[in-house]
Amino acid sequence: MFNKILIANRGEAAVRIIRTCRDMGIISVAVYSEADRDCLHVQIADESICIGKAHSRDSYLNMDRIISAALASKADAIHPGFGFLSENPEFAEKCSKYGIVFIGPDSNSMKKMGDKIQARQMAQKAGVPITPGSAGEVSSYEQALETANRTGYPIMIKAAAGGGGRGIKMAEDESKLKDMLNAAKNEAIACFGDGRLYMEKYMPNPRHIEIQILADSFGNVIHLYDRDCTVQRRHQKLLEEAPSSYIDGKTREKMGESAVKIAKMCGYVNAGTVEFLVDANRNFYFCEMNTRIQVEHPVTEAIIGIDLIKEQIKIAAGEKIPFEQKDIKIHGWAMECRINAEDCDNDFAPRCGTISEMHQPGGIGVRVDSGVYQGYAIPPYYDNMIAKLIVTGDTRQDCIIRMKRAISEYLFYGITTNIDYHIKILNNKDFISGEYGTDLYKQI
Repeated sequence: MFNKILIANRGEAAVRIIRTCRDMGIISVAVYSEADRDCLHVQIADESICIGKAHSRDSYLNMDRIISAALASKADAIHPGFGFLSENPEFAEKCSKYGIVFIGPDSNSMKKMGDKIQARQMAQKAGVPITPGSAGEVSSYEQALETANRTGYPIMIKAAAGGGGRGIKMAEDESKLKDMLNAAKNEAIACFGDGRLYMEKYMPNPRHIEIQILADSFGNVIHLYDRDCTVQRRHQKLLEEAPSSYIDGKTREKMGESAVKIAKMCGYVNAGTVEFLVDANRNFYFCEMNTRIQVEHPVTEAIIGIDLIKEQIKIAAGEKIPFEQKDIKIHGWAMECRINAEDCDNDFAPRCGTISEMHQPGGIGVRVDSGVYQGYAIPPYYDNMIAKLIVTGDTRQDCIIRMKRAISEYLFYGITTNIDYHIKILNNKDFISGEYGTDLYKQI
């Protein structure tokens, strides 16, 4: 087992990993930018190292500085968390070059599944359904037109290197196709430095359901069932729950088996998530694979009873997964709300500021993963998620009621958050009934 792990992340994500390191008796090393000197993860880690100026490119995205910090602190391994360098194959290769274990999949798996075109082809090869669309890259308007005519409108144009909802455009008809193709290409180049595109038939108001998997270096791959991430806005997840109320047991098993097939097909090792779209007839289609731990992983931990960060660390240290598929059972229900510092009445604009006073929820069945505290100044340079509120219950209805209670206990002074928006979601009749899709936000 590792003696010391450097966490190449910040805020809530870093705090979460540090806590598991403490539980395992592993020394934790925090890295931070000049803007994050007073951040919570810096204060609770065993050691901390400043790696640069406020902008991410000068700190959390600077591979050389993070590697240097790991070498200077004599860390055995690096955990990248989620975001930043967590799905960067070049960073994984650099870690290996300097004899540092990267806690995640190897660079080859990242390259295979990080490329959305190649991932679709691998899913199809594994016998997993994919949405109708282009067989590979769409490199010209003529190819796009042929695909759209064959598949039908509306049609989605997506970046091969996409993520976080960026590089996605929809053409409602032929008159919009060229403009949307150019817009998607420009956004893909600006965000990812990669202008390759592919196309998928638009699925109206689907459910977004994902399967958590674990895989070790001995060929063992298991799934930990599903999470429903349908509550989104602009392709950004807001509220997640596990399991999904939308699918039955038979579909759940088929989706889990499909996720395992994909992981085996690409030789995947460590934790990962296979995402699916599910249509009105409960048919599921492969969407993408995230080659890292997810923001919403706590809801899976809550219903399965497994610390996913701990399992990531053990797998990276060369250990076998200590359980089999038959051992994995779902217990109760879990729900997570992402608490963001943003102004929902002003087009959800991110908001920074100092938290002059705060109170976080507690009680039975309540977990708060947070990177903030009273007196903390939220910087303007990074993602605006400041906490995750997770609740559990015996049933979905219990979870909704408990989440309403818990989220109403939050008190923040000095900053603006999306808490009131979450309360509107929790009171929405379609959300309560479980009969909704990705356009739920239009009703809020």
